[in-house]
Amino acid sequence: MTKPSLPELLHAAVAAVGGTERPGQVTMAEAVAQAIDDGSHLLVQAGTGTGKSLGYLVPALAHGERVVVATATLALQRQLVQRDLPRTVEALHPLLRRRPEFAMLKGRSNYLCLHRLHEGVPQDEEDGLFDQFEAAAPTSKIGQDLLRLRDWSDETETGDRDDLTPGVSDRAWSQVSVSSRECLGASKCAYGAECFAEMARERAKLSDVVVTNHALLAIDAIEGAPVLPQHEVLIVDEAHELVSRVTGVATGELTPGQVNRAVRRAAKLVNEKAADQLQTAAEGFEKLMELALPGRLEEVPEDLGYALMALRDAARTVISAIGSTRDKSVQDEDVVRKQALASVESVHDVAERITNGSEWDVVWYERHDRFGASLRVAPMSVSGLLREKLFTDRSVVLASATLKLGGDFNGVGASLGLSPEGTEGDDVPQWKGVDVGSPFDYPKQGILYVAKHLARPARDGDRADMLDELTELIQAAGGRTLGLFSSMRGAQLAAEEMRSRIPEFPVLLQGEETLGELIKNFAEDPRTCLFGTLSLWQGVDVPGPSCQLVVMDKIPFPRPDDPLMSARQKAVEEAGGNGFMAVAATHAALLMAQGAGRLVRATGDRGVVAVLDPRLATARYGSYLKASLPNFWYTTDRNQVRRSLAAIDKAAATEGK
Repeated sequence: MTKPSLPELLHAAVAAVGGTERPGQVTMAEAVAQAIDDGSHLLVQAGTGTGKSLGYLVPALAHGERVVVATATLALQRQLVQRDLPRTVEALHPLLRRRPEFAMLKGRSNYLCLHRLHEGVPQDEEDGLFDQFEAAAPTSKIGQDLLRLRDWSDETETGDRDDLTPGVSDRAWSQVSVSSRECLGASKCAYGAECFAEMARERAKLSDVVVTNHALLAIDAIEGAPVLPQHEVLIVDEAHELVSRVTGVATGELTPGQVNRAVRRAAKLVNEKAADQLQTAAEGFEKLMELALPGRLEEVPEDLGYALMALRDAARTVISAIGSTRDKSVQDEDVVRKQALASVESVHDVAERITNGSEWDVVWYERHDRFGASLRVAPMSVSGLLREKLFTDRSVVLASATLKLGGDFNGVGASLGLSPEGTEGDDVPQWKGVDVGSPFDYPKQGILYVAKHLARPARDGDRADMLDELTELIQAAGGRTLGLFSSMRGAQLAAEEMRSRIPEFPVLLQGEETLGELIKNFAEDPRTCLFGTLSLWQGVDVPGPSCQLVVMDKIPFPRPDDPLMSARQKAVEEAGGNGFMAVAATHAALLMAQGAGRLVRATGDRGVVAVLDPRLATARYGSYLKASLPNFWYTTDRNQVRRSLAAIDKAAATEGK
C-alpha cells in the first residue's frame, strides 16, 4: 500500500473535527513536514481561523517519531487532548495503519498528592503533621473544598487539578499537592505505586504525542534533569508567550515570609546552633526588607550583600545538618525533612545566585500592598539559554497568530536566540519563517481607527478627552465593546465613568468575577462591555456580534520603572542597538497584535479596533506597530468611524431578531 499523501491525511483530519480546509493550513502542514524531515526549525505565523493545531498535528503524527507539543494556555491544552487529538488519531488510523497514543504531562504540583491527602501536611509551628481535614471547619470555604477534594480523589483517574470542576482555591490545593522538591520520590512513598504524577510520566513515556505547557518545557531546559521523555520533534504553540514563560521559570524570589517559613520548618530537625544561625540571618534580612524601596539594584548594596551571604551560609549549614539530626518527637520524619529541605534549599539558591552577581542577571526590589517587600532576580535575556537548550538535537516548530512584528520574524527570532533568517554558520541553528496568512478578509471585515485628535497620554495623567471618546464609541457601537487597558487603574477608572455616564450599557470589570464567567456573560449580552488588562489582551475568543469594538486605551509599552524591561533596553543600547525598538516597541507590538486579534474570530465578524493614543498615527515608531497588526482598513476620521459602528450595530441587531 502506498504511503498516504499529506493533503489526504489533512483532508481526513479536517473532516473528522468538522472544520473547513483552508489554503493556509495546507501551506503550514507542508512547511512543518519539511522542517521535520530536514531536522531544521520553523517559525510559522498562522492567523486566527487557519486551524493551526491540525496544521502541525497531522504532519507530526504522519512522521511517526515522538512529538512534544507545548502550549501556553490551559484552554488550548484541553482542546488538543479532548478534541483535536482523539478525532485526528481516529481519522488517520486507517490511513497510517497505526493508532498513535497521546498523553498530557504537567508539573508535579498540578497533580493531587495521595500522601498529603491521607497523611496530612507538615505543620510549621508544631511537631509532626496535622490533618488538614480536621483543622478546617467543614462549614468554611477551605473546609468544603478539602472535603470535595477527598471525594474527588476516589473517582479521578488523573488527579489533574484542571480536571476538577468547579475548581478550588490555591490555598486548598496547596494542602493536597507537593512541588517536585517536596516530593518523597515514588520508591520512598507509601503511595508511590498509585501516584498520579508518576502515572502521568509513565503514560507520557509510552505516548507518541505528549502535550505539556511552556513552564514544564522551561524546567526541562533549565534544570538539566529531564522531565519530558526523549523526543525528536518539539512544537511550541502560542510561541509568542514562550520568552515570558521561560523568564518566569528562571526568576528567583526571596521574601521575609518565605525565609521565616524555612526557619520554622528546619528548627526541629537540626541542632540549636544551626537553627540559631539561620534565625539570626533571617532577622537581619527582614530588617533590611522593611526599608526596601522598589526599583532595580544595579549593584547589590553592601548591607544587603552581607545579609544574603549570612542567609546563604546559614542555609548551607542547615542543609548539611538536616541529614544527621533525628528528633524522636517528629512523626513521618521523611516528609517533614523533605519539606524543610525544599524550603531551605530554595532560600540558599536565590541568596547564592544574587551574591554571585552574574552580569547576566537583573536584581530588584518589589513592594506589594498585601505581601510586603520581595527581592527578585531574573535573567537579562533567555535567548542564549533557549538557543543552547531548545534548538539542539531536535526539530523545533514555533507557531502563533503573532510572530511577525514590524513585517518580519527577526525580532521574535532574536528573543529566542536565533540569528537573522538565512545566517549561515556551523553553530547557527537553521530556521525559516513562514506566514500562511488568514482566511479572513481583514480590510473588508475590520477598521483600524486611531484617535489622532486626542492629547498624548501622560503617565498617570488625567485623560478626560479619552473617556469622552470612549463614551461616544460605545454608544455608537450599541455596547459590544472589549476594553483593553494598559493598567488595572485605567480599567477601573473607565468602568466607573462608563457605569455612571451610560448605565444602559452594563460594564463587566476584570477581577469582579472569574475570567471564564466574565467572558461568558460578555458573549451572552451584546449590549455589555468588558474591561480589563493583560489576560484580556490575549485570552478572549468571542466570535459574533457581542464583540464588535475593541478599544485600546494606549500603546502598551512596558512601564518605564519595570526593572527587567528597562535593564534589557539599556543592555541593547550599550551593545550599540536601538533599545527602545528592540524591547519596548517589540513588547507593545506583540500585545497590540494579540489585542487586535480579538476582533475578527469568524468569517462573518465585522467591527472596529480603536486605539485611543494619537502616537500610533504621529510617532516614528507608529508604522512599525501598524505593520504588526492585521491589515484592517485604516482611518483617523472620528465621524466616519461612528457611522461605521452604528451601521454594524444596526446590522447585528437586525440579524439578531
